[in-house]
Amino acid sequence: MNQSAITKSAIVKKYRSEFPATESLFIDFGGCVIETRVNNSELLADLNNYFKEFLIDAEKGDILITAHECPKADLGLEYTVKQPDPGKTKIKEEFHNLPDGRVVYKRLTGMIFVFGGDENIAIGPCIENPNQVINFINNRFIEYKLNKGSFLGHAAGVLENGRGIAMAGFSGMGKSTLALHLMSRGTTFVSNDRIMAEDNGDSLTMYGVAKQPRINPGTALNNPDLSCIVAPEDKEKFLSMPKEELWELEHKYDALIDECYGTDKFILKAPLSGLVILNWQRDNSETIVKIVAPKERKDLVPAFMKGTGLFYLPDSPEKENDPGVDAYADLLSKTTLIEISGGVDFDKAADACLKFMKEGKL
Repeated sequence: MNQSAITKSAIVKKYRSEFPATESLFIDFGGCVIETRVNNSELLADLNNYFKEFLIDAEKGDILITAHECPKADLGLEYTVKQPDPGKTKIKEEFHNLPDGRVVYKRLTGMIFVFGGDENIAIGPCIENPNQVINFINNRFIEYKLNKGSFLGHAAGVLENGRGIAMAGFSGMGKSTLALHLMSRGTTFVSNDRIMAEDNGDSLTMYGVAKQPRINPGTALNNPDLSCIVAPEDKEKFLSMPKEELWELEHKYDALIDECYGTDKFILKAPLSGLVILNWQRDNSETIVKIVAPKERKDLVPAFMKGTGLFYLPDSPEKENDPGVDAYADLLSKTTLIEISGGVDFDKAADACLKFMKEGKL
């Protein structure tokens, strides 16, 4: 078939007809309800377990996604390679822009995702790759919020005493580790790695992503609430390693919030009362916590900024380019920006974050 004749709508129609998805779950993403229909009970069970804290009874959602377990598909398209992010070399994704949407092909798994407008479909070996289906569902919510004007932030988030705080930092600074330290102090989880910041005029709201934390062995073994997820034989091996080597390990564990911290400890919407930027280093210097002005410290703002990526299709031409540093600095002037510099001290950082959420000051 001529590639120019291939449309998103035709692909969606074909796979929904050949592999009917009849079983549904409804997920409430902080007021946006996504219905996901699948054609396989094992996949349905995986999704129900992963999103269990956000499931609701409904008849219709704001967004419909269908996921079709089927053999790897060849859509007859020529793909463009998505170049790896800085510091990485493995090519994982390719894409093709259709007249009415986009196709993303996952090179390593053979999964295909087709989306645009109000049609969203996952095709291929879904049962072997449930995390890619989960990410696709979460990305539909991210796109929904960005198209309504929110900014995408590379940050974790927690809530305490009705005040939410997000944590960002340049690569390897430990935003997820700090969030989980705060969870051990009784806070409620909002997000692990992405937030959408919504401008309310004189304040901000953050929306989290329903993605469970993935943590390295160093984070797990230094937090009693998380050490249970590391097998006993692995604990002995990891604890014998040099500290710096332990923190650099690529090995990751899923830390399910309800299993580690109890039920009703994960929500997806909270006030963005403050944003912490971790700008510290692993040495013995004093840890310094201070409030700074975003427009005067634009050097910190890129730590929070996150590019929208392949899975975002803007609904208007003016959203095709991601916001720049100045736009993010303007947005963050409506919350409190806190820089933590000096030496790494997660306990001191957690103390400061808790005081801010409970008292509104450092």
